Amino acid sequence: MVTETFTASARGALTGPPLRALAALVTASLLAGCGTAYVWQATSGEYHVLHAREPIAKVIADPATKPAVRERLEVVESARKFASADLGLPDNKSYTSYADIGRPYVVWNVVAAPEFSLTPHHWCFPVAGCVAYRGYFSEEQARAFAAHRAVAGDDVAIDGVPAYSTLGKFADPVLSSMLRYGDDELVAMIFHELAHQLIYVKDDSAFNEAFATTVEDAGLERWLKAQGKPERMAQFLKEQERAQRLIELLAAGRAELIRLYGSGVPPAVMRERKAAILHQLGVRIAAFERTEGVSYPLYDEWVSKGLNNARLASVATYYDCVPGLMKILAQEDNDLPRFYAAVRELAGRTRAARHAQLCPADAATEQDDAGD
Repeated sequence: MVTETFTASARGALTGPPLRALAALVTASLLAGCGTAYVWQATSGEYHVLHAREPIAKVIADPATKPAVRERLEVVESARKFASADLGLPDNKSYTSYADIGRPYVVWNVVAAPEFSLTPHHWCFPVAGCVAYRGYFSEEQARAFAAHRAVAGDDVAIDGVPAYSTLGKFADPVLSSMLRYGDDELVAMIFHELAHQLIYVKDDSAFNEAFATTVEDAGLERWLKAQGKPERMAQFLKEQERAQRLIELLAAGRAELIRLYGSGVPPAVMRERKAAILHQLGVRIAAFERTEGVSYPLYDEWVSKGLNNARLASVATYYDCVPGLMKILAQEDNDLPRFYAAVRELAGRTRAARHAQLCPADAATEQDDAGD
């Protein structure tokens, strides 16, 4: 499956950029796996999600449906039609059904990176290719795997995921975990996941997530304009600009670590300097939030638990290539069909060529995706 850790308007919403990454890791784990137990938990988890589906129209018409759920699903219906009619995203059965999964997240993702590297480990699957994370339908199993990687010396990160895409292999439902977020975040998640169904390149998580994120942002901007909500549009643009500055702050911290890891100093010295850099990055994040008068709960949690390579690698996966794709969208006069055609052309190139054009900093520091 493909799950995420940082979703659509999530980059600009007060819930924080990391929602986007919270929905793209699951598809990989559904379609094959590393070990029988892992395959079984993924297959069983997906079965239960699909078994819980009901047509959204039926849920809305049911007198027993809570008014709050009915209202959110009406937003979903409208956004789903908009996604295909106005954004050119796949017109299929995905996100036309609803599943109440009875828990806050549908899956928990584990990202792991070596102690002195910002290149996350990758795991490979026949359909989804190699991805920079592993998704578990059980939080307990996710934490057990993370503990295993930590014992091996890795930095690890675990985050709950509200949504995922099976890349069109199944008709993905809207999940009750998605309704925990605001209307704009909900709409953005749907745009993001459908973008994965439109264009997806095996073995290139950074490209796939950046494309879905770009479509998400462009789609949400068009959606808000169509809704005639100028105040929400203004807020969206403000939050988008603010979130971009925070992402750049995190990128600067990663750059410091990259220089350190390439310095060749003894491990003990490197470990001490790494801790100092991460501490200062946490201080800068807190100062940014105070200055802007905002709070990003997920980043706050990361800082409180301790920033590490895995958490910073997650941000890089979702955002490093976004500016390059936004530039292409602007070059195509914000015409989405032309943009999609340009992205498909990029998808046909080698990974190295794509990254050299879209995200040179990433291309210079990240190795090719490889299975572990």
